[in-house]
Amino acid sequence: MLWHSCGTWLQGKRMSVPVPATISARNAPMDHLRNRHFLVADLLLIPLVVYSSFVLRLEQLEPGQYLPGLLLMALAAGLVTPLFLFWAGIYQQYWRYASAGELLQLFGVVTLAGVTIGLVSLAAGMLLPALTIPRSVPLIVLPLLLGAVATPRLLLRIWSSRMPRHEPASKGQPVLIMGAGDTGAMTVRELRYSARLKLRVVGLLDDDPAKRGMCIHGVIVLGDRSAIPALVRQYGIATVIIAMPTAPGKEVRAILQICRAAGVQTLTVPGFSELLDGRTSVSQLRQIEISDLLRRAPVQTDIAAVHQLIQDRVVMVTGGGGSIGSELCRQVLRAGPAELILLGHGENSVFEAQNELAAMARECAPTGQAIGVKAVIADIRDARRLQATFERYRPSIVFHAAAHKHVPLMEENPVEAITNNVLGTRNLLNSAVATGVEHFVMISSDKAVNPTSVMGASKRVAEMLVLQTARTSGRPFVAVRFGNVLGSRGSVVLTFKRQIAAGGPVTVTHPDMRRFFMTIPEAVQLVLQAAVLGSKGEVFMLDMGEPLKVVDLARDMIRLSGLEEGRDIDIAYSGLRPGEKLFEELFAEGEQYTPTCHSKIFIAGNASGRVPSELTRAVAELERSAEENNDEAVLKQLHALVPEYQRPGYPALPVAPASQPFRSPLEHPAALAQTCRPLTPT
Repeated sequence: MLWHSCGTWLQGKRMSVPVPATISARNAPMDHLRNRHFLVADLLLIPLVVYSSFVLRLEQLEPGQYLPGLLLMALAAGLVTPLFLFWAGIYQQYWRYASAGELLQLFGVVTLAGVTIGLVSLAAGMLLPALTIPRSVPLIVLPLLLGAVATPRLLLRIWSSRMPRHEPASKGQPVLIMGAGDTGAMTVRELRYSARLKLRVVGLLDDDPAKRGMCIHGVIVLGDRSAIPALVRQYGIATVIIAMPTAPGKEVRAILQICRAAGVQTLTVPGFSELLDGRTSVSQLRQIEISDLLRRAPVQTDIAAVHQLIQDRVVMVTGGGGSIGSELCRQVLRAGPAELILLGHGENSVFEAQNELAAMARECAPTGQAIGVKAVIADIRDARRLQATFERYRPSIVFHAAAHKHVPLMEENPVEAITNNVLGTRNLLNSAVATGVEHFVMISSDKAVNPTSVMGASKRVAEMLVLQTARTSGRPFVAVRFGNVLGSRGSVVLTFKRQIAAGGPVTVTHPDMRRFFMTIPEAVQLVLQAAVLGSKGEVFMLDMGEPLKVVDLARDMIRLSGLEEGRDIDIAYSGLRPGEKLFEELFAEGEQYTPTCHSKIFIAGNASGRVPSELTRAVAELERSAEENNDEAVLKQLHALVPEYQRPGYPALPVAPASQPFRSPLEHPAALAQTCRPLTPT
C-alpha cells in the first residue's frame, strides 16, 4: 500500500502536459530551468540535510565519533532519494504547472526515501559499530529532506503563477465572466495571460449568493445574472463570457436572452472534451452553439456494468453506418468487445464508419491487440443473408438500429416501412433466437406511442415482435424508446442550418409544435444502460427532459447565426405534414411504468403482456400485402394491429383497458419511490 500511495510509482511512463503558448511566453525568463537543474540542486542539498540533522541532534558543528555514520548516511541519501524520484517520474514533471496532486506524490516518494535511508543507516550501525548514528537522526532527516526537495520546486511554481504585468486597463476590452466556479477561475487566469485576446476582466457573476463579493484571482464577484444590464452600462461592457460548461441549456438560454436585451456579445469557453485532448485552451473562446442551448445535465453512466455486459463478447450493431448506429459502435468499442460486427445496407456509410472504427479499435484494445471490426453489407429484409451472417459471426449481443425513420417519406411509402421496420426486425429476431443471441436491444421511437404515422405504427409492431420473442424464448430482448436526436441525419437542426445558409425562409410546420431532443452520445449511453437492465422483455423509455417548441429552436439558430427574424430572414409555417402530430408522447396508456436505479430510464414491465395473441398471423398478412405492393391493404391491417394508430379517415379502435389506471412516472413523482432494479447484467 505504501508503494501504491506514492502515485504513478514505477509506472514507467513519462508524463507530458500541453502548455498554452500564451502562458509559455510570459514565463520565457524561466524557460532555462529544467529538471536537470533540480537534480543538481537535490545532489547538493541532500547531503547538507544529513549534516544539518546531525548538527541539530548533537548541538555542535563537529560530528565527532559519528562522522563515519554521517558520511554513510549522506551517501545513502544522495543515491536513494534521486533514484526514488527518478523511478516515480518526479524528474519528468513540469513543475511550472504542478498542482496539489503532484505535491502529494512528491511528499509520498520523499517520505518513502527517508524511511529507507533511516533503516539502511540504522542497520549499518547495528552490523558495524563504527557506523552507529543517533537513533533520532532519521526522524530529523525526514522533514528536512521534504523541505529541501520540495522548496525549489514550490518556488518555481509560485514564480510561474505570479500575476504578470498588464498594459494599462484602458487598452483592454472590458468583459464580464458569468460563472465563478472552477471554469470561471481558469478563464480569468487564461485571459490575464493572453496577449492575443487583450481582454480586461471587469468582474465575475454567479447566481450563488454565497459567492457575492468574493475575490478570485483579483477579480470580484459583482452579482448574479440580473446585474448584467447595469454592469454593461456602468463599465461599457462589450462581451459576456459564459464559463458554465455543465449548466443546463435552460440556464444558458436565459443568460443569453439577458445579454441580447442588454446589447452585448456572448461567448463561451470550449467544452471539456476539447480542453482535455489538448486541441485548445480556455482562452480560445467560441460563439454560443445550439447544443449549448439544448444542453442537459450529464448522463451518469454505470460504466462498470456496461463493460461487464459487453467485454470479450461478439457484438453486432445493425444500421451501423447511421448516426445512432455509428455512435453505438464507438461506445461499444470502449467497453472492449471480442469483436464488433458492423451491419448496414448503405455501402458508403458503412465504409466510412468501418475506417473510423478500425482506427479507434487499435486504441481501445486493452491488451494492445486491436479489436476486430467486421463490416457486413446486408439488407435486414433478406432473411437468408441474415441467417448466414449470424451463423458465421455468432454474436452474443445485438443492437438493432437499422430502420426507416422519416415520417413523411414513410407516409408515401408504407410498404417500405413494413418490409424494413417490421419484417426486417422479425428476420433479425428469428436469426438471433436460432443462433443463441443472449441480448437483443431494439432502438424504437417516441412516435410508437399513440402513433399517427406509418413510421410510428411500424415501430410499434416491431416492439411487439421483440416482446413476443422475449416471452417465447425467455431471453432479455428489449426495446428502447427516445425522441429526436440532435445531429442525426434526419435532424431538424441540419434542415434549419441549410435553410439559414440559403437565406431562408426557415420552415416550421406549426407554431405550437413541440419535440423532445437529446444528443447522440447521451441517447446511446442510455441505450447501453437499458441493455444492462433488460431481463425478460420490457420497453424502456428514456427521460427526454422538457419538450421544446420547434419554432423557438429555429429562432435560436437564426440569432446564433447573427441574423434577426423578420429583418434578415423569415420563418414560414408550412402546416403539419402527413403523419405528424403537434406533441410527441412519452408514455402509452395501459403500460405500467416504474423507475429503475438510473434516474433517466423508466421501464414498462407489463409491455410484453399487451402483445396481441394473433401477432404472428397479422404480421404474415402484412407481409403478403407488402409483397403485393398493396398500400391500402397494408394501412388497414396496420390499423387493425395497432388499435391506437390514429390514421386520418379511420376512427381509433377501442384499446383493451389496462388492469390499473394509467400513471406517468413524470406526472406522479410518488411512483419514483418504488423499489428500483439494480444495474446488474444478466
